[in-house]
Amino acid sequence: MSPFLKEVAQDLYNKFGLDIQHCAIVFNNKRPATYIQKYLADIIQKPFFSPKIYTIQEFFSAAVPEKIADFYLQFFTLLEIYNQLLKEEGLQALKSSHFFPLAKIILSDFSQIDNDLVDANKLYRELEDISKINLEFDYLTTEQYQFLSQFWQSYSEGRHKRQQELFIQMWRRMPKLYHLFHQRLKEKHCITNAGAYRYLASTNIGEIDFIKDFEKGKIVFVGFNALSKAEAKLFTQLQESGKAIFYFDTDSYYLNDPLQEAGLFLRKNIEQLQLKNEFDNEISYLKAESRPVNVYQVQGQAAQAKILNNILENDYLKNEEVGTTAVILADESLLIPALQTIPINFKGHAVDLNVTMGFPLNISTVYGLADLWLSTQLELRSKDNKSKVGYENIEAFLSHPLTGITQANKNKILKKLLEENAVKVDSQRLLNQKGIFEKFYTRVEKSSQLIPQLLDVMDFLLQRLSNRQTLKKIDAELLVKTIQELNRLNDTITPYLANEEPEFVITLIQKALQSISVPLSGDPLNGIQLMGLLETRNLNFDKIVFLGFNEGIIPKTSIGSSFIPDSIRRVFGLPVLENLDAISSYMVYRLLQRSKNINFVYNALTDETTTGEASRILKQLAYESGYDFNYYELDLSISTEQRKDLEINKNNPQIVEALNQFLTKQKTISPSALSTYIANPVDFFFNYIAGIKEPQEVTGNIEANELGTILHLVMEKFYEPFKGLQVSKVQIHEQRKNLRAIINSAFCEIRKLPINTREFSGMQEVVMAIVDAYANIILNRDENEAPFKIIDLEYKISVEIPFELKGKQESIKIYGIVDRVDEKEGIVRIIDYKTGKDKLSYGSIDKLFDTDDKHINKALIQTLLYTYAFEIQSGIKDVEPNLYVVRTMSDGNVHFKSGRQTLKHEYLAETKADFLANLQLKLQELFDLNIPFRVSAVPDNYQYSIYKTLFNQ
Repeated sequence: MSPFLKEVAQDLYNKFGLDIQHCAIVFNNKRPATYIQKYLADIIQKPFFSPKIYTIQEFFSAAVPEKIADFYLQFFTLLEIYNQLLKEEGLQALKSSHFFPLAKIILSDFSQIDNDLVDANKLYRELEDISKINLEFDYLTTEQYQFLSQFWQSYSEGRHKRQQELFIQMWRRMPKLYHLFHQRLKEKHCITNAGAYRYLASTNIGEIDFIKDFEKGKIVFVGFNALSKAEAKLFTQLQESGKAIFYFDTDSYYLNDPLQEAGLFLRKNIEQLQLKNEFDNEISYLKAESRPVNVYQVQGQAAQAKILNNILENDYLKNEEVGTTAVILADESLLIPALQTIPINFKGHAVDLNVTMGFPLNISTVYGLADLWLSTQLELRSKDNKSKVGYENIEAFLSHPLTGITQANKNKILKKLLEENAVKVDSQRLLNQKGIFEKFYTRVEKSSQLIPQLLDVMDFLLQRLSNRQTLKKIDAELLVKTIQELNRLNDTITPYLANEEPEFVITLIQKALQSISVPLSGDPLNGIQLMGLLETRNLNFDKIVFLGFNEGIIPKTSIGSSFIPDSIRRVFGLPVLENLDAISSYMVYRLLQRSKNINFVYNALTDETTTGEASRILKQLAYESGYDFNYYELDLSISTEQRKDLEINKNNPQIVEALNQFLTKQKTISPSALSTYIANPVDFFFNYIAGIKEPQEVTGNIEANELGTILHLVMEKFYEPFKGLQVSKVQIHEQRKNLRAIINSAFCEIRKLPINTREFSGMQEVVMAIVDAYANIILNRDENEAPFKIIDLEYKISVEIPFELKGKQESIKIYGIVDRVDEKEGIVRIIDYKTGKDKLSYGSIDKLFDTDDKHINKALIQTLLYTYAFEIQSGIKDVEPNLYVVRTMSDGNVHFKSGRQTLKHEYLAETKADFLANLQLKLQELFDLNIPFRVSAVPDNYQYSIYKTLFNQ
């Protein structure tokens, strides 16, 4: 079927010939301009002067003498007046940041009032007295009267709640605010877009000079549907004066059926307003022929885009003069999934794709860097930070692809910060790096300088990356667009920023940048067109694919925020929810009426963002159209493979070499390493053989293992004065007076803070309070145990353990640090502090070494190893292992138990021999090249393993 715009072009040429140059063609958006010019050129077939082409906003804006005020000028003007009114009422002025969300709603309401020529004084009247409604609004219908009376009766005297009182207070100041707002803009020689419509509707528009420019031709309005009252009045005036003609894209299928919501506004335009459609016919394209309609139900949001390759496979190879295929995003959030799905090349042919929506800045690396700079400014101004920057911020800056920091420089800086555990870094250190660091981390003192400084950063980046020739085309376009927007914003709002809070100015900048998009490369006429639903107005395609065709998305379920209640909106004829249904239905039906191949895709997954239902428009079409509907369900088969236990063969030369380093004593094994091997051999491999370590991080949070490190250092510092001495209960009691100072010192040492730090953050204080509580639990027991002798603290052990391997004597060296060695009543004790969930109970020594047993006690393995090694190294016998589990030792128990047997005296001596024998067998297994490293059969044994993603699949 012939496209609507092609028919318009032919009819205009038939009417005006080459005099079409004297016409103005007005569309509701910019997109159709390229198409109408193409069709006119095809028809005329020779050079000609093109008619002037406008969007409706551009056309009527050009007809008024004032400049159209942008949102930010409107906002600051409204803020000034609103605070003036509050002052007159004796109320406190609102901060810009508090007023901003209110202003957006108020400005939207004012715009609707002007677009629909509503009397603001009457709309904002406080009509609590029903008799006043009868007197003031005697022209209302019965239904309108009921809407109005019901609303104000809900606010009757004596029933006001606080929220209602605030609403009424604001409602009362609205008329004055409305009039002062427009007056103040006029004083600045500015006007709102809707204000321009209202002004023109109140004038004899035919006498305006701009309109007279087209007296030799006509003003041609093409493809309009829903009109505001101002537009309706202007259109009517222009038609009556013989200055305008209209082309409505209609279909008798919905135009002549009063029940069809798709034709609601066209019926008003043609029947009530008497606007003459130049295409005055009764054609029904929708009923002209049956056509296939494919409906695809998929599970998941992004999955909707993934079936595009199936639907568009034949279209990838087409290369027509005017694109006949369109992918229409009812849900515009599907842009990126769609771009990721449609290939650049298909079967050796380049795929022509044109994206009319543009690439959003707020999902780009350019916006990410601008937003990071804005966040940095907030961080530098924070009272808590005192011109310091967090490690996460610096890491994000160094890793950002647009900063151009070399990998070597990045690694050098991060390594230094990791060594220092620098959670916060003084900004001066960063400024000393000069270059991009100086540009990025210079603190902006004045709010009015935020935009110029960000402009300076963006200019610097553009110049730097351009010189290096490392800038991608899309990033270059986004940077240029960002700089343009920042310049415009700077020119508009800088005069208002002197007294504004930096946080609010940053919010304004973020919102301004988030609205930017850059057109992607492509031909607007050729290839597959990827566009939003609004951009399809006036255009036609043989094949259309709707993505995101869900209820709640099309039509939308909200008209947006407003302070004008629904009942009042209905009384004054302002847009209500039903309008959205009619508008959405028309846009869909209009696309269908000239298409040959129709495809709908919707998300059937129900979650917090979607109902999982297809749009009611689709259901209505299926019910009434008689089209041939084909339903498909994307079936993503889910299969699970049987788990394969990972086994790592030790005969790899590198593994053999690594194991030999232990046997030749080039490397030592710690008790914790051995307990790791026993619990889960592959953990030992990844950590001690492959050398895969957990990435080091700088964090302000204290991890559980770090808490234990601090406690260990506290106990060492506490008993340091008594090393080698007998310590009494009184001495412990006196030393406890210094405990807080000892904790502060230990905390600063572990966290790499200045040793004289006296002020700590709230979380740091919480951590130190926990350490204090743990230390006191230990000291309470020690006081009850005193007197005892402190033999050594943080005692280093280094001994060899012999074992037999393949008939040959081998040995490894054990190295570790014992927390405390003391002596009580002639018994030497190994003390090991634990802050975790370690237990004192165990089953048997055999099970202790069984990798596939769920009762492996790592603490006992380590403590017995310390005991064995200490006895070998010191020559002292009958040493007793004690475990101080601070979470549970309040019951006084520090000895290991197996059943009813306590690990001390004779039972301890027997256990030590059994332990050594089992340990030697385990070492034989570790170094036997025929026994692979494997995963424990008990998941609890590697519950907290950092390597789980490598083997637990």
